[in-house]
Amino acid sequence: MVKTNPRTIRWLHITAAACMYAAFAVYLYRPYLGEFTRWRYLLPFNSAAAAMGCFLLSRRWVCCLSGTLLAGAVFGFGPFVLGLARFHPTAGLLAASTAWLLLPASRYGRDRPLVGAVLCLLPAAAIVLFFRMGVHWRLFAMPISTQVRAEDLAALAAPLVMVKRTGSLLGFYHVPVAAIVLGLVMTLKARRLGILVIFAAGAALAAWPSLYGISPTIWLVFPVLCCSVMAGEGLSGLVLAGNKDQKWLLTATAVEAVLAIAALLMAARYFQVILGLGSGYARLLVATARMFLMGAVAAGCVFAVAAAGLRLAWLRTAVLGAALAVDIFVGAKFIVDSIL
Repeated sequence: MVKTNPRTIRWLHITAAACMYAAFAVYLYRPYLGEFTRWRYLLPFNSAAAAMGCFLLSRRWVCCLSGTLLAGAVFGFGPFVLGLARFHPTAGLLAASTAWLLLPASRYGRDRPLVGAVLCLLPAAAIVLFFRMGVHWRLFAMPISTQVRAEDLAALAAPLVMVKRTGSLLGFYHVPVAAIVLGLVMTLKARRLGILVIFAAGAALAAWPSLYGISPTIWLVFPVLCCSVMAGEGLSGLVLAGNKDQKWLLTATAVEAVLAIAALLMAARYFQVILGLGSGYARLLVATARMFLMGAVAAGCVFAVAAAGLRLAWLRTAVLGAALAVDIFVGAKFIVDSIL
């Protein structure tokens, strides 16, 4: 029996992921390529590069291919990176470079924590340098007056509605929420303090007024990137969870179900707006509820399989993968069409 070299398999996975991300990026932006100016051609590259960077970064913690693919897709084709198209295309390039600049820290930080901590400052230094050089070159990629506000947190429950209504960059797609919840639990249990510190620092800077002429919005890249890695780790957990993990699977299912109910309640409220002025948002909220419900059903299927004492990793991967693919495909297309 011929054994395949693990390095060959690794490079095949990387090549397949790169091709998949590039193809999806081209598909999303293809209708608009004829209208692009020179800088706008960076947009599909930004998404594909961001996804690939997160894919490689997540391999440090995520054990299965489906999890790393999800991590890359959630980051590169999520509301944050796609939403940066509202600004100068170099803003998206800066966000994409963050994942790549964290790769040295993920590689050397395991055995040498101090070296890893220093290397974690590379993307922050790149952000500072980018905005300082932008002033010198008269390149103002992002407004410095924007910061995360309390009302932006609504995007966590209704990301597509907030993208259309306020242009919020905060939020994730619907089905990955279950994976993020489980990934957060796994991160806390494993005491991965580095990820948690990066998340907290980025969130704090995003909520703080501009420092040194840097847009607070760009700091969101760190919590979004951390949550994307958690999504990949959570998907691995959903695929590999056993009978003893039922409570966490049930928790992930319940979160999706609660968000579906919340979206329906908000839709009912918008349907009651006089003269039908809120019907557009109401229909979008109904679609949001359907996506959350699809996530709840997928997570519930995994819970049922685990409760029966079965593994069936292929079945779990197929069910979750189908739900995730539909959600990301529809959501990314909606965001790109709304912005462009």
